[in-house]
Amino acid sequence: MPNIVLNTLLCLLLFFKTKASTTDNESFVFNGFRGSNMTLNGRGEITSNGLLRLTNNTKQQMGHAFYPTPLHFNKSFSFSTTFVFAIVPKDPQMSGQGIAFVLSPNIMEAPGSLPSQYLGLFSQASNGKSLNHVIAVEVDTILNAEFKDIDDNHVGIDINGMTSVQAHTAGYFSDGSNRVFRNLSLTSGQPMQLWVDYDGPNTELNVTLSPIRVSKPVVPLMSITINLSESILDSMYAGFSSSTGPFLTSHYILGWSFHINGRAEDLNLSDLPSLPRIGPKEKPKVLTVGLPVILSVVALMTASIVGVTLWRRHKFTEVMEDWELEYGPHRFSYKELYTATRGFRERELLGVGGFGRVYKGVLPKNKCEVAIKRVSHESRQGMREFVAEIVSIGLLRHRNIVQLLGLDKLLFDETESDQLGWSERFHIMRGVASGLLYLHEGWEQLVIHRDVKSSNVLLDGEMNARLGDFGLARLYDHSTDPRTTHVVGTLGYLAPELSKTGKGQA
Repeated sequence: MPNIVLNTLLCLLLFFKTKASTTDNESFVFNGFRGSNMTLNGRGEITSNGLLRLTNNTKQQMGHAFYPTPLHFNKSFSFSTTFVFAIVPKDPQMSGQGIAFVLSPNIMEAPGSLPSQYLGLFSQASNGKSLNHVIAVEVDTILNAEFKDIDDNHVGIDINGMTSVQAHTAGYFSDGSNRVFRNLSLTSGQPMQLWVDYDGPNTELNVTLSPIRVSKPVVPLMSITINLSESILDSMYAGFSSSTGPFLTSHYILGWSFHINGRAEDLNLSDLPSLPRIGPKEKPKVLTVGLPVILSVVALMTASIVGVTLWRRHKFTEVMEDWELEYGPHRFSYKELYTATRGFRERELLGVGGFGRVYKGVLPKNKCEVAIKRVSHESRQGMREFVAEIVSIGLLRHRNIVQLLGLDKLLFDETESDQLGWSERFHIMRGVASGLLYLHEGWEQLVIHRDVKSSNVLLDGEMNARLGDFGLARLYDHSTDPRTTHVVGTLGYLAPELSKTGKGQA
């Protein structure tokens, strides 16, 4: 028998902890919602730890939660309510709508309302109708221009529609002599407390907001003179409505207190359920202390290795010229050319031109012997001529024209040139003439070399002549008359009359 009495008393204590009521059920308090009999629809649910979750990280959804028993209001009524809420978006920069405390003549159901900007309260057809008899205080995180929202982080008082009769940016006024307005971000994921107090005899409605650990501010966020008796019927339901738009968001109510014709009971903040953890779970100290030290050492060693590797890569870094995007049939990496010339060492130097040094090299891939001209990036002198040469010979294909790939078995030995016989000299001159004929008549454009001389004729192992150094070359269409504005070339290889008259004989 004593056990039965004890169990009965414990049940009564538990009942009064979650529900404090008068004889006519005109007040209640929930410090968490575990075991409550709230009427839920849409995405509304109560979690295992007692959170009232209106939406569960969804898109374009809504949720409702109402106290199951209708409340009775007389003509000179007042009411007071407070609740703790939290809006937790998956991405803090993109939240999904908000939450509204609601007084409605019926328990709202999903078919009669819309999500997104309507907060699950109204539809396009019902919005703004006086027959709705709906009073709502919204905490809204989206600026909806169609409803004349002031910003995307505000609290609003709504009467029968989504256009607020008064709204204010979310925040609170600090107490004391220096009252400062402090902004609050509704999408911070942190719990906040909101109070709604209506004084019927004085027709005054006050709305106050603050962080959960800050006492109710003396100065409310909004205060408006309004007669709610015209909208509130004798029997009304109290509850919450919420919705999401295109962004994933969860909306929570942690605790709620309500009282008609009296002050709502304070919530016991220490009894409120905890929100789900935001961010990664706390890691063991071996991971948070020991692991960073190990990683730091590894990172230092890695940085040293990477530094050496980057230095080696920098040695062979290629600099792309603007003209390379348009011209040139082939491109070798600097590393390939560096290897081919054994680091551009002096023993491989074949000669020095007007704007570059020419080296003998052997390509590492196909063991092909080539002549490589090196132009310094630190000096822009001769770059126009060098580009002209690249553009010209890069498109030419003839056995007596130097190609961009280079010469096969290039020989450049002045001592051997002195031993050339007449037949060899004639063979070289025929090769040069064949190359010039191709430039003047054999290609799709007319190419004027303008600097034909012995040092610009390269010889291969079989003494075949290859005309090179197109730095002064010009391209013309075959139908045009090639003319130049000034004399160019090398004195001693120009027609004598050209230096005086600027014109040569055909």
